[in-house]
Amino acid sequence: MNVLGVIPARYHSTRLPGKPLLMIGAKPMIQWVYEAAKTTALIDELVVATDDQRIYDVVVDFGGKAEMTATDHPTGTDRLAEVARRYQTELVVNIQGDEPLIQGSVIDSIIRPLLEDPGLPMSTAKVCLTDSEQIKEASVVKVVTAENGDALYFSRSPIPYPRNAGQAVYWKHVGLYGYRKEFLLKYIGLPQSQLELAESLEQLRVLSNGYRIKVVEVEQDSVGVDTQEDLERVRALLAGDC
Repeated sequence: MNVLGVIPARYHSTRLPGKPLLMIGAKPMIQWVYEAAKTTALIDELVVATDDQRIYDVVVDFGGKAEMTATDHPTGTDRLAEVARRYQTELVVNIQGDEPLIQGSVIDSIIRPLLEDPGLPMSTAKVCLTDSEQIKEASVVKVVTAENGDALYFSRSPIPYPRNAGQAVYWKHVGLYGYRKEFLLKYIGLPQSQLELAESLEQLRVLSNGYRIKVVEVEQDSVGVDTQEDLERVRALLAGDC
């Protein structure tokens, strides 16, 4: 089954402009992500989707593949879908362009459920969350799942509520998504749900419309780079300073 990996990459980040091209050691961030994604066993083709010529040129210069997209996409998922339409592929993986610590094995873990279950439209990942501050932090998205691993809900609030002390287990949502291509193209045409608008979480549109999302447990918690502090943390980690 053909699998396409897409790394959406915008230049005009509100909090960290030019984020994909910021240097981490001797390489720009987008190169770290691309090279990590290339270590997967299950992706057949990998491409960076960008609306900025500077990012396109850098990717091509380091030997990667890039596609130019429209500049007016409201979300990275819409950018993903534009590129997916150009390829004869059955599965599409959305790999965040601001997670230079992502591992190929983690990406493979969300592809396998789609290969094993032809009726599954979408997959993502979770990692055990034990930091009490992160549990309360709205920027850290939490997920609860059914016994079969399907998502029940995603929230910026701590879920489940710890009514019985010591019984609550918390899971952080890892922002990595796998789609069946036909579902991806349907999904971007669905109306935004009230839950999605309330939490500002796109994946709630899927659940609100009655579709399944398989959530795979992984061990690695990748670090997303949204601020200068995040960038310095990743630089230190990749330099072996901590």
